[in-house]
Amino acid sequence: MNIPLALILFRLLLAPIILIFAYCIGDSARALIVVLMFMGLVSDILDGIIARHQHISSAKLRRMDSQTDMIFWLSIGFATWILSPQIIKDHSGYVWAILAMEATCYVISFIRFGRETCTHAFLSKLWGVSLLIAFTSLIGFNHAGFPFTLAIFLGFISHVDRILITLILPHWTHDIPSAYHAFLIRKGIDFKRYKFLNG
Repeated sequence: MNIPLALILFRLLLAPIILIFAYCIGDSARALIVVLMFMGLVSDILDGIIARHQHISSAKLRRMDSQTDMIFWLSIGFATWILSPQIIKDHSGYVWAILAMEATCYVISFIRFGRETCTHAFLSKLWGVSLLIAFTSLIGFNHAGFPFTLAIFLGFISHVDRILITLILPHWTHDIPSAYHAFLIRKGIDFKRYKFLNG
């Protein structure tokens, strides 16, 4: 059984379920959506680690993982907008800025390599943790505050890092920890990859 693929598909399935719960059930589904969000993040952490342990971490699998991550977090973002529209409206400028940077990452990658970005960088993982905290606050407690501000800050930093990775890399590849590591690849310098950082 391909466990990493099953975990990716599980997370992909969570996306429409979360949207349906937010739209059809509303405020009563907040706690359940938070639980599903945590389950999605755990599946995201495990799929990469297991894939590397089983030596099946192919470019195709990692690309699928990356695109599923985007769909998953977008679904949570839309669910937040459904449940707490005023909060999203109050912070819409920051939200659109992050979305614009995400689109920029894809545009640059398609221009340079003809395919989407798939870095799984360390700062992106850190941003994912901050998103979990921010969305827990937004969906679970209808509060933005510091968790939201932190997520926006890390979002900007992680997207700058991804853009730099894409610009520095001499050719498309996946699982690049940082722009510094992209520079090492460009110079032909090998580096050690840690399994627990490539989830």
